[in-house]
Amino acid sequence: MKIGLISDVHANLPALEAVLNDMPAVDRVYCAGDVIGYNPWPAECVERVREVAAATVRGNHDRTVETPERYRANRMAEAGLERAKASLSDEQREWLGGLPRTETFAGDRYLLVHSHPAAEREDAYVYPEEFPTLDRHMGEYDGIVLGHTHVQGVRGVAGGFVCNPGSVGQPRDGDPRAGYAVLDATDEGVDAVETHRVEYDIDRVAEAVREADLPELTAERLYEGE
Repeated sequence: MKIGLISDVHANLPALEAVLNDMPAVDRVYCAGDVIGYNPWPAECVERVREVAAATVRGNHDRTVETPERYRANRMAEAGLERAKASLSDEQREWLGGLPRTETFAGDRYLLVHSHPAAEREDAYVYPEEFPTLDRHMGEYDGIVLGHTHVQGVRGVAGGFVCNPGSVGQPRDGDPRAGYAVLDATDEGVDAVETHRVEYDIDRVAEAVREADLPELTAERLYEGE
């Protein structure tokens, strides 16, 4: 079974479409959260993810769409959530509000979560170099898939793997291209998990950011992948 893995779309429709167009044929797509936030297309990205993803877990932006003021210290985040709150339908906000914190897939052999797998550490960043610290959370899983840091990476851990497929809509690892991953899983375990990057029209996003009166830095950081 081939599985497409995406995360941190952050309302960036051109990046999402580029990823879906570039992704090889897969049997399922799973999303590790943060469908909305920062960029100008929250409603469109919610609908597109709902169309393609077999399951989506909630990210911190998805969870706080009703309370943008919680990000008052970060104007980029607050402005993106304000746009999402104003743009999403009641039904779309209800969908976001009903997203689970975790999901399993491929016969419950893989755990999907937005950030740290421990509930008490929800929203904690786990960078690729820290993936080995998650070995005690592997349990019976063959792998853990997470996002949140916007930094792409895969590491072998406790006989399995931890993977961050990278951010679709706002990479922060110095590479401005949209990120995703493809997992090739069999009944015997994981054959391979490969990370991918694809270029998209950042100029289009920057123009839309300005038209939506979102912070200029939201557009600028996309060019640097930061």
